[in-house]
Amino acid sequence: MDSFSTRSREHAAEFRFYEELNDFLPPDRRKKTVDYRFDGHPGIKDPIEALGVPHTEVDLIVVNGESVGFDYRLQAGDRVAVYPVFESFDITPLVRLREHPLRRTAFVLDVNLGKLARRLRLLGFDALYNNRYHDAEIVDIAVREKRIVLTRDRRLLFAKRISHGYWVRSVHADEQTGEVLRRFDLYGQIRPFFRCLACNGLLAPVEKAEVLDRLEPKTRLYYEHFYRCSDCAKVYWEGSHVENMRRWCRPFIMASDRV
Repeated sequence: MDSFSTRSREHAAEFRFYEELNDFLPPDRRKKTVDYRFDGHPGIKDPIEALGVPHTEVDLIVVNGESVGFDYRLQAGDRVAVYPVFESFDITPLVRLREHPLRRTAFVLDVNLGKLARRLRLLGFDALYNNRYHDAEIVDIAVREKRIVLTRDRRLLFAKRISHGYWVRSVHADEQTGEVLRRFDLYGQIRPFFRCLACNGLLAPVEKAEVLDRLEPKTRLYYEHFYRCSDCAKVYWEGSHVENMRRWCRPFIMASDRV
């Protein structure tokens, strides 16, 4: 058993973190029971985050065999098991850590995830991104618009106001895409070519005559079907690049058929 604190404290409790929550722990504390020492009776969210795990990554807390919420007050001798979000296991009968899931799947991404934002948009997901966002802005947007925070900066997820968030592990955009789809079970919601890659707005068909003055000569000559972003008015058509995009989307669509 590993001890979290060397300073003498009044009480002790045992913590064990499961599955990917171990990613947040130092190597010598992973997949083992950690002895946590404390004074008083802190809310259980505090020691979980003190041990390095953001509250947004936790979906189930079991203390002495009973599921509890974040409002539980830690007691001397408690044995605490902390679990991540379950993708396929129904924990409805247990104590939920959040009042309810978000009604829609919408993301706000930090400045490190621009390529991921573009890929999520290509698959049809609402992915808000701006490379000028500061952390405080991301938190405000997440709370105001009820968005899930995606970040490469795990410290951002410790913000108390964030209720839903995920630390993206991979540094490669294609791997990140699959990671997010799996984490939030989104394969069944894929709708390619539904959103603007530039601004995240929705695309809608538009008559060629309405955008004719914005087209290059060869585009006017060879293409008849066009789409326009409802927000930034960017015009799209099925050029040769679209087949490359379809090829990139195909593995994710095929995975959705298997789910």
